[in-house]
Amino acid sequence: MAVVTMKSLLESGVHFGHQVKRWDPRMSKYIFGSRNGIHIIDLQKTIAAIKESYEAVRKIAASGKSVLFVGTKKQAQQAIQKEAERCGQFYVNNRWLGGMLTNFSTIKKSLQRLKKIEKMEVDGTFENLTKKEVAGLQKEKAKLEKNLGGIKEMKELPGAIFVIDTHKEAIAVAEARRMGIPVVAVVDTNSNPEGIDYPIPGNDDAIRAITLFTSIIANAVMEANNEEGLKIIENLGDEDEVQTDAAVKREDVEIDDYSNYQPTEQKDEDSKDDDDSADQMVDEDKLYK
Repeated sequence: MAVVTMKSLLESGVHFGHQVKRWDPRMSKYIFGSRNGIHIIDLQKTIAAIKESYEAVRKIAASGKSVLFVGTKKQAQQAIQKEAERCGQFYVNNRWLGGMLTNFSTIKKSLQRLKKIEKMEVDGTFENLTKKEVAGLQKEKAKLEKNLGGIKEMKELPGAIFVIDTHKEAIAVAEARRMGIPVVAVVDTNSNPEGIDYPIPGNDDAIRAITLFTSIIANAVMEANNEEGLKIIENLGDEDEVQTDAAVKREDVEIDDYSNYQPTEQKDEDSKDDDDSADQMVDEDKLYK
């Protein structure tokens, strides 16, 4: 099954770049030409880059590491959240807070604060506070949820990050590079592909194109999870087979050699019947005298 088809790329408008005057010369190897003052991206190279990125993300997810989806521009927010939740990964779709990767220990404290407020809301602590205190806590919770809601359950740094628009998310890319985290990113004709581990040349402004790219990466994660699930099922099946082979009852074993055969102990009922029959037996010599 193909990861993506040329038809779907064309229908989503992935081949449309920015205006010629706004281009980054380092993107020249991915540009096919220009039409009406707009650069056209070479989709053959886009397909090759998508396949490479898909395989890389699949391997990272299969190794048990997480993938962080990043896209804070308006066109990307909904798609990033939807696809990240679909594949069970983390996301940042409102604002990239400086230090989310390089200063993750501090971010963890904010996540703990968010969870604490949520717990207070549930266990009845709010009932013992004044209206002003409750309003302040709810306001703080809304702010934390808005910025950190997508990484609430993230316990450690991700295995890779997927970025929409490296031009806008330059801080996220810089932090990932500093921490040695692989970056998979959609790069438009106005972006710099250098420093990106897996650049995907394409339109990063159209909603349909963003949705297509994000769904492909989410599919890679889901495929890795499905493979892991199948391995677990196979291992469980093997264990069941071993147990059933070992659990053969002794009574079911057929006896071929009767020379050393010892009968099992008689049941109480059988022994009682034997005693009764012995009592009923008559001595023939006494009977015919």
